[in-house]
Amino acid sequence: MFLLGTDLNKKSFTDVARNPRAVMIGMLGQLVLLPLIAFGLAWALNLPPVYFMGIVLIACCPGGSSSNVFSMLAKGDVALSVTLTAVSSIVTLFTIPVIMEFVARFVSEQSGVEVNLPFGKLIVQNIVLLFVPLFIGILFRHFFPKPAAKVNHVLGKLAFPALMTLALIFFLQNTQAIKDNFAVLGLTITILILAAMGCSSLLSRMTKSGTAVRRTIIIEVGMQNAAQAIAIASSPFIFNSAEMAIPAIIYALLMNVILLIYVAVVKNK
Repeated sequence: MFLLGTDLNKKSFTDVARNPRAVMIGMLGQLVLLPLIAFGLAWALNLPPVYFMGIVLIACCPGGSSSNVFSMLAKGDVALSVTLTAVSSIVTLFTIPVIMEFVARFVSEQSGVEVNLPFGKLIVQNIVLLFVPLFIGILFRHFFPKPAAKVNHVLGKLAFPALMTLALIFFLQNTQAIKDNFAVLGLTITILILAAMGCSSLLSRMTKSGTAVRRTIIIEVGMQNAAQAIAIASSPFIFNSAEMAIPAIIYALLMNVILLIYVAVVKNK
């Protein structure tokens, strides 16, 4: 989030006014389509409560910062990608608690297993883990632009390995549970990513968005901030469940594989 902050300036937010249709399409895919598809899949496949919650949690997180790099590789609109990531990171501070509160009640009613969500603590944790480092990064770039550019360059190379290291740590801690559930969760998450990418592509085409914009929206909707989902699921202040973080771990792996294939295909075109 600090890295994203060092990417942002006034232009990142004025671009919302410059290209409101593209931002609205991206936000619709990110904040509405993805959580709805995740909820529908989890319900249709009758997932256990902990994985039902985990699937929807990763779906309602903001876009991952790596989406900016993927957009660049796919010859998309990188400025739009940065804007979408920034806007979704701020909006989801408040949408995640609302969505997860609804899902927790639904899961409790359907399964008979009570799932408690400390609504206020989740908002506080989101602010601490998302907004504070993002805001510090923005201030750092504003007051120290040259050092910020150097730090951004270094952190940009570390962000993806850091996410994979985090996923590996949780994988090693929960190896057996992941092996036991990889078939159903892997299938669910693959369908979720492909369906979200397909719907956002269709929506972009229906609104006659350009190729670069369409590619960016597809990547932005498909790539989620898995680290945030892991942090919320495993936090002792929120759910305190490493098992709930398993969908985010699998998502972190599959989203990169699927989107790398997508980038390779569009570059060949």
